[in-house]
Amino acid sequence: MQEKNHIKVLVIRFSSMGDIVLTTPVLRCLKKIPGKQVEVHFVTKKMFASLLFSNPHVDKLFMLDGKLSELTARLKKENYDYIVDLHHNLRSLIVKLNLRKPAGNCRKLNLEKWLKTRLKIDRLPDMHVVDRYFEAAAVAGTKNDQEGLEFYFPPGLDLMPSGLPAFVNGDYLAFVIGGKHPTKRLPNEKIISLCEKLPLPVLLLGGAEDAPNGREIAGACGENVFNACGLFSLPQSAYLVKKSRVVISHDTGLMHIAAVFNKHLISVWGNTVPAFGMVPYMPEHPDRSTIVEVEGLSCRPCSKIGYARCPKKHFDCMNGIDENLIVRKVSAIMADNHD
Repeated sequence: MQEKNHIKVLVIRFSSMGDIVLTTPVLRCLKKIPGKQVEVHFVTKKMFASLLFSNPHVDKLFMLDGKLSELTARLKKENYDYIVDLHHNLRSLIVKLNLRKPAGNCRKLNLEKWLKTRLKIDRLPDMHVVDRYFEAAAVAGTKNDQEGLEFYFPPGLDLMPSGLPAFVNGDYLAFVIGGKHPTKRLPNEKIISLCEKLPLPVLLLGGAEDAPNGREIAGACGENVFNACGLFSLPQSAYLVKKSRVVISHDTGLMHIAAVFNKHLISVWGNTVPAFGMVPYMPEHPDRSTIVEVEGLSCRPCSKIGYARCPKKHFDCMNGIDENLIVRKVSAIMADNHD
């Protein structure tokens, strides 16, 4: 049988923001398969589709917005050659069973994560989730080019809207205060204390759900801290991350967008741990990523995702974060003019 020069690949990742940003190396590399013309389709939830609208490596975008059976019926008409399942959940299994095409599946490591969180037995591979994505993409013959993540701004959008403080025209620090679960976020009083010590003005970033915390922090810190949480679109927030001198972030979506731009990035980890494979992915500039965590806690990690409150009630994983270590790192970055 003659080998096909044109292949059509479906990539599945339904959510969420950070996870979809982490798929971008796979999308780029699928287009680079030697000797192949590759048509890349992507399926995700409607609420995350905007992350891919401007991506030149996605030829067609499908959105889950309603019945899964209706989506699979549309996908079946495309007659894919391969499926790259980067979600590997019940929904993606249903899609694959309906399409009946060769599929590569991302290892979710649920058993290994359960052993780590519940029994503190470490069977986790020393492997970033991006590399696990490429394991799945190998079914289509693609390999990692080690060129990192991507984020594409939509054309025509005003990336610098009105209402921003004057300090964004110079050096400033972007502090991503959000996080899907409270146990992945520093307490407000800890962020206030840290902002008061930092040698740069601070722009607080996050979604609308983070705005009340942002108001409390900015109100306590004065004019050198501005609350931008919920004020701007995701591309605008991403641009403000790109313009910043340094980024401090919890384990959340904007952390991965900061890694897209190879920022000097200080990520703060609470109940989750870097060993889960979701650290900032900057293969060309790994030295720009600083992990800050409280090591040696017998209760950590307590969850692979997070909780509304600390199960042990002491929240030592965040309360014990060394603010001075972060301040020293920011000062060192400011003193280095070789960015």
